[in-house]
Amino acid sequence: MGTVPSTATTAAAVDHVRLAYLYLDAGDLDAYASLVHEDAQFRRPDAPDARGRVEVLAMLAVCVRAGGSHELFKVVADGDCIAVVGHHTSSDGADVEFADFFTIADDGLLLGCRRFYYLAP
Repeated sequence: MGTVPSTATTAAAVDHVRLAYLYLDAGDLDAYASLVHEDAQFRRPDAPDARGRVEVLAMLAVCVRAGGSHELFKVVADGDCIAVVGHHTSSDGADVEFADFFTIADDGLLLGCRRFYYLAP
């Protein structure tokens, strides 16, 4: 990755992140793909690591088939990092809280994402 994105690029990337959840919930992977950098790397505890846009979309296709919806509680951005805390309800009614940490590229596309889940003690 190059330099830290400008403030305007970071603001646009926040919009991209918010759109990403809307696209996932709608099952629109073509629209989601438009937000993902070709060299993206996504990591989550419930799937193998994905490297490159094609692998990321394949990973997310499994999530889309499972269905559900996201509710975002907080989105915080600083430079090339955007943190999201939220809640996901699956189509079978299972609820889970999550935190996603996105890295953005110089052009505002999603370059990386790492997901963490909250587990009650």
